[in-house]
Amino acid sequence: MKITAVIMAGGRGERFWPRSRNSRPKQFLSLTADGETMIQKTVRRISSLVEPEDVYISTNSDYIPLVREQLPEIPKENILAEPAPRNTAPCIAFAAAVIGRKYDDAVMMVLPSDHLIGLETIFADTLKKAVKTAEQGENLVTVGITPNYPETGYGYINFGKSCGDAYAVEKFVEKPDLPTAEKYLASGKYLWNSGMFIWKLSSIMNNIRRFMPDIYEGAVRIGEAYGTDEFDETLEREFTSFRSESVDFGIMEKAENIYTIPGSFGWDDVGSWLAVERINKTDGNKNYFEGEVVAENVRHATICGGKRLIAAVGVEDIVIVDSEDALLICSKNSAQDIKKIIARLKESGRNELI
Repeated sequence: MKITAVIMAGGRGERFWPRSRNSRPKQFLSLTADGETMIQKTVRRISSLVEPEDVYISTNSDYIPLVREQLPEIPKENILAEPAPRNTAPCIAFAAAVIGRKYDDAVMMVLPSDHLIGLETIFADTLKKAVKTAEQGENLVTVGITPNYPETGYGYINFGKSCGDAYAVEKFVEKPDLPTAEKYLASGKYLWNSGMFIWKLSSIMNNIRRFMPDIYEGAVRIGEAYGTDEFDETLEREFTSFRSESVDFGIMEKAENIYTIPGSFGWDDVGSWLAVERINKTDGNKNYFEGEVVAENVRHATICGGKRLIAAVGVEDIVIVDSEDALLICSKNSAQDIKKIIARLKESGRNELI
């Protein structure tokens, strides 16, 4: 069966401010020494499984030029521009309806554009197992990450009996507190929810029709208009009418035949500036420096310079990021609160800095 892929690339990446902006969010940035952007990495590492003409990029209209610039191999008609942010369920319904115009049925992989994978061969093998499972019946498959510490910032997947390479999903659970996360880790029956999904077009559309009939009907109308002069008008009308809902809540927590494939392939969701030290080499004091940095008695610091010299003395557990028009200084304990700075800037009308 033909394998297709939908790369979700509409996020704003606010916790990577000031480098990530509305005009160039995290997925279009390079956060590693090789200079390859995150979305370029995402597409490249599935190239052994999916032909470029079967890769679709779901984004918003503001980012179409960036997608074309960074992914020239992707056909322009495969760039699916959402007219409004509506979360993952409408995104997937839209993409499935469009791909359904090309193929009667196909496997559809849904992947975030802003994750990093350290062991790409193992990752590809994991996806192959997921595809094999998805081809059977109406199975809906997710890739779960085998946890190695009690993370409180991820949702978890509780799995049960083995079914070949996959495991039956018992339930999805929200982000836990630390004691609960420690219990999950000790049980050996929980995986981190990676947000990667694999299913046949027919399987996901049947479930959308069952659990989200209004979105299903709108998506069908969008698919029918795809490639015609009425497409833009139909997309604007139907997609903006969709409620904002995640596929986890709208489908995965309600459907039957849910399976997960455990994955151990050096996955990192690169959720904040704290990830930079995990995905790059650090010095003997656990520092990561980028650009021109002079440091004295500095430990556990992430310092990303721009055109100016950054001098740091006697600090630790700190993040410093310089850009042309803004400088971020924060403790590592507060890295998740960078979004609050964005909110403050919005309140004061400083949209040029967002």
